Amino acid sequence: MDKKMSKVEMQLEKDYKLFQEEKIIPYPTWQYGEIKGKIITLEVEDAPDFGETAYVELDSGRTAFISVDMQTDFCGENGYVDVMGYDLSLTASAIKPIKNVLDAIRGSDIQIIHTREGHSPDLSDAPYLKVLRSKIIGKGIGIGDRPEKGLGRLLIRGEKNWDIIDELYPLEGEIIIDKAGKGAFASSNIHLILKNLGITHLVLTGITADVCVHTIMREANDYGYGCILLKDATGATDQGNCESAIKSIKMQGGVFGNVSDSEKFIKAFKEAL
Repeated sequence: MDKKMSKVEMQLEKDYKLFQEEKIIPYPTWQYGEIKGKIITLEVEDAPDFGETAYVELDSGRTAFISVDMQTDFCGENGYVDVMGYDLSLTASAIKPIKNVLDAIRGSDIQIIHTREGHSPDLSDAPYLKVLRSKIIGKGIGIGDRPEKGLGRLLIRGEKNWDIIDELYPLEGEIIIDKAGKGAFASSNIHLILKNLGITHLVLTGITADVCVHTIMREANDYGYGCILLKDATGATDQGNCESAIKSIKMQGGVFGNVSDSEKFIKAFKEAL
């Protein structure tokens, strides 16, 4: 006798057939309840096979746009990345696409969240080996040090270089998450905040693609959030690493989520209004 299908199994079969017919991954109202905002139907690159175009539905009222670590330390002169000797243009390339999305969604029901990586002034929350490695690559200047012509101590909370750049600075009412690590779920209260807001999907941007952004996406994926990376709104200190990070998301039908870009997201958002 055939085994009776569970509710989840029946829903999986239904949504799989829908995807086969229309290439849409639907918003699971059966799991989260009625739509709170507007349904955004976003074109993505990677479901189910690498490179194939498909669509993901988001509920604007349960979606958070996250700008990761757009701080002077990571994309400004005399900040941490600059002192480490990397090409700032690679991380700064994310600024304009992020600003374009912020300009489009501010005032809507999409929750805007900014993160900042940094440590307490006494470095009590900074792993010793992390600090040591930074000092080695910075030729004697690392986390907690103030470089020549610098704005303050590198990656230290409260310093000007640690803060978010002026072009993308949070407006009143936007959430700022301060984290002590590359990820956010292990070193901040982001998961509690997202759950209290009823967030189910995250649109991720920021720097760097292969480190902080990717770590947060992997964490969020394991907690069950639907994740979309806007690939032009992220950057890394090495272009090859950036491209590999984006490619790895697309593998296995979207192992960590989906990939789109800022123009597609803005278009889908405006069409949903």
